[in-house]
Amino acid sequence: SAVALLVLAAAVGLVVALGLLLRAPVNRFCAASNNRTGFLCDDRATCIPASQVCDRVSNCRDGEDEHEKLCGDLPRSLPGYLVFHCSNPASWVYADQRCNGMNDCGDCSDEMGSLAACPPCGSEWWSCSPVLYEYCSCVPRRLCRDGIQHCLAWSDEYFC
Repeated sequence: SAVALLVLAAAVGLVVALGLLLRAPVNRFCAASNNRTGFLCDDRATCIPASQVCDRVSNCRDGEDEHEKLCGDLPRSLPGYLVFHCSNPASWVYADQRCNGMNDCGDCSDEMGSLAACPPCGSEWWSCSPVLYEYCSCVPRRLCRDGIQHCLAWSDEYFC
């Protein structure tokens, strides 16, 4: 009867352990296209960019990227890895919008400074002081030599 009691205790322990594992939060962090922060769908194969979570379009097969539990109280209901908090405490953007060259926060805190920790302009960008509020410290090279001033010193027209 002692052996039966040990087997029963082991079985109960296994059931409790499995129950705890099933309730553990699922890690949904993944790297989407261009190595941007992403959200892993339930199929464990589809990785969507962070900015496609809670956008009112189901990008995951079962729609888990639009569930109320995830999208009910933005940004608090989102996992921290999906959110970048701008220098203005009232503002936030999706993590994949940090260091994308665009002024998504409105104050360039998602592109410049210690909060963003962005690398220098990539090969597709020209480093300058932009005249348009849309950009922060780089402009897309496709705008070079297009006859329109995008950089303060016109470097996008003369040197780019």
